[in-house]
Amino acid sequence: MMLPRFLLGALLAAAPLGAQAALPKLPKPAPSASASTPAPVISAQPAPDEDARLAARIRAIFDEIPALRGTGVRVAAGVVTLTGIVPDDKTIAQAEGIASRLSGVVTVQNRLERDLGVERNLNPALSGVTGRLNEFARAVPLIAIAMLVAFLVGALGYAIAARKAVWQRIAPNPFLAELIATAIRFAFVVGGVVLALDIVGATALLGAVLGGAGVLGLAVGLAVRDSIDNYVSSLMLSVRQPFRANDNVRIDQHEGRVVRLTSRATVLLTPDGNHLRVPNATVFKAVITNFTTNPERRFQFDYSIDHAGDPCRAQAIALDVLKKLDWVLGDPRPTAEIADLSGSVQVLRFAGWIDQTRADFGKGRTRAMEAVRRALRDAGYAAEGPEYRVHLDSEAHPPPPQSAEPTAGDADVEDVAPDRHMERMVREERSGDEGGKDLLDSRRPVE
Repeated sequence: MMLPRFLLGALLAAAPLGAQAALPKLPKPAPSASASTPAPVISAQPAPDEDARLAARIRAIFDEIPALRGTGVRVAAGVVTLTGIVPDDKTIAQAEGIASRLSGVVTVQNRLERDLGVERNLNPALSGVTGRLNEFARAVPLIAIAMLVAFLVGALGYAIAARKAVWQRIAPNPFLAELIATAIRFAFVVGGVVLALDIVGATALLGAVLGGAGVLGLAVGLAVRDSIDNYVSSLMLSVRQPFRANDNVRIDQHEGRVVRLTSRATVLLTPDGNHLRVPNATVFKAVITNFTTNPERRFQFDYSIDHAGDPCRAQAIALDVLKKLDWVLGDPRPTAEIADLSGSVQVLRFAGWIDQTRADFGKGRTRAMEAVRRALRDAGYAAEGPEYRVHLDSEAHPPPPQSAEPTAGDADVEDVAPDRHMERMVREERSGDEGGKDLLDSRRPVE
């Protein structure tokens, strides 16, 4: 049984000399495997024919290599000397590497020189070009067949994509139908190119081209991200359709009637009769107010009276006037409230509803305000401003007026019919759109 080395060392140190002789001797440690291997020893007495054997062996190897044929080889005392002229530096290094690998070679003296002759260096290049041209000439029929296959596949894709009636029945709007047709064309063209490259055996080239196209596409995508955002927004708007043609809308701070939705922008006809193009990316992210979806629209206005006046009586007078107006709806009924009492005046707020199919919103609101103002003024409730007034104690304060029951006057006979001029302008312009550029579809529900 072998004892551990540290235990044997402790026993040797503690045991007497006589006992130490009886202990077993420890074996010597084996040399480390990581120790460097010494260089091969050069033989002091080589074989009598060693140099001739080495020279013959090197010449035999060089004869099998066209670029090294005729190279001078001399061996003396294991030293190999190479002389001659070779085509290029690569051949020089190759010759030295071959000679140094033979057993018995002490060292190699490489005295080979590169041939710098014009004809010797030009002929290989010309031969390479000529060989490639010959290979291309032999591959012309195969390349022609591959191109024909790619053309036929691409033409098939274009023929399928050209059936617009089919895609328009499948897609909800012309924009999406055109997008499907474009995707089909692209898929068939790429498939034709892949098939053609496979026929000529250049699929590796396709991988390199697609890789480069991917990097280029990423760079272009970052450069035109705003255009891509606008394109995607156009697609989403054409599918969701937050408004219809001729709707009166407000998009952020822009207001007008919708003329059409194109693949880039939403065209509005402003109240001034001008065309306003709002990018679809802005429209998709904007807060949109549609004044046409619901024909009943609420209006409101404020009227200020002095603190000495009775606000309840003023409200009753105004509500009675609003109820008598033909263009103000009875259901929902008009309302009145005190909006503010903190200032120098009492602010009364009145509201009512108008049917926009029977009355113009702006004209109806204006006529209602004028009727209420006239009735309250006739009843002694003159409109007051928010400025402060100073009254002296010696001044007499007249009592608040108590007039007779108010009347609406002749305001209810004013013309409040809706103005159809802009609607006609939009219809006339849309009737001339024969190219199918409008992406709005009246058959689809509005979001």
